[in-house]
Amino acid sequence: MTRLRGLAWDHRRCWGPLDASIETYCSDNPGLEIEWDRRSLYEFGEGVLGPVLGTYDLIVFDHPFIGDIADGELMVPFDGYLSVEQRRFFEHDSVGASWRSYARNGRQWALPIDAACQVASYRPDLLERYAAVPTTHEEVLELGRRVRKDGKWLGLPFVPTDAMCLLLTLGHPQENGEEFIARDKVEQAVAQLRQLAELSHPSSSKWNPIRCYDHMIAHDDVVYVPFAFGYVNYASNADRPYLRFADVPTPRSAGALLGGAGIGVSAQSKHRQAAIDYALFLCSPGYQRGDYVKSGGQPESLAAWKDAEVNDLSGNFFSSTLATIEASYLRPTHPGFITFFRECAPHAAAAIAGGMPATELADRLNRLYRETRRGQPERSVA
Repeated sequence: MTRLRGLAWDHRRCWGPLDASIETYCSDNPGLEIEWDRRSLYEFGEGVLGPVLGTYDLIVFDHPFIGDIADGELMVPFDGYLSVEQRRFFEHDSVGASWRSYARNGRQWALPIDAACQVASYRPDLLERYAAVPTTHEEVLELGRRVRKDGKWLGLPFVPTDAMCLLLTLGHPQENGEEFIARDKVEQAVAQLRQLAELSHPSSSKWNPIRCYDHMIAHDDVVYVPFAFGYVNYASNADRPYLRFADVPTPRSAGALLGGAGIGVSAQSKHRQAAIDYALFLCSPGYQRGDYVKSGGQPESLAAWKDAEVNDLSGNFFSSTLATIEASYLRPTHPGFITFFRECAPHAAAAIAGGMPATELADRLNRLYRETRRGQPERSVA
């Protein structure tokens, strides 16, 4: 008997389609057992991979880990298990830069299994009283001023992790430049985010997207959110209230920060081939646009995103946000980027809340980025 253990992150969007796959897949593969455990969203995006690689065969994780994974060869590259035709197929069936986000040093270290980016969201029953879906920053501010007159709010999730993601969406980073985000771009982004924060629900600084969406479903005081990672689960609700999602209110070519998830096989796994085969099944277009979506998942397959039935099931979540994710920004994947992101996130949140000057944020951000790339702290000059 072969037993595969996998580690997911703790939201139905992730574990729902993984748990749902076990019975069918094991029935078709006698002698195989599969078990999925869960960890927090924070550990998924900013935690430490090392301690789990000896325990699990399969890990679902965020793409900025790829630099460290490739540097230490911590996972099994899929290249040797994919034919040229399979590789080409997966690459062409990928949404935006999702396939590329799990590649480094000419090798494919994971398969993209879930695709997401920052998108806009709203309560359609509330928004229709005020305006159409905003398409520019100015329209968002106008909507915010109108809803405030009625005691309602915009929403802007900016716990530290999401604050840093907001800065990356609006700051136009340059990975290979002297400055990761130019000072004037940081100032402009922070100014825009402070304008939004002033019109947003007072709990926004304590919200991640899940907490924000849960609040929007349970209460009637948040009308529209301009930037937050999309979750199809809140659009698939058949009962009111439910959410609808839209492209972000930025120029169409700008996109937003790419998120999503990949599935990789630990280099310490004793069942590499079985784990690879199962990962390929989970990422196949047939499963992605079928039981994957029906079980609460948010697929990565472009065929699923464009599928009419999938969009009918999800309130057109995918077709309504496809333009944004196709143009979205891929974070750097060099070793150490997770550490850089983790250290900068609280400062980004402080700047949005007005507790840190944007110029100070820019200086810290760019100094820490240079340190990450060079692998050592910079010394201050007296």
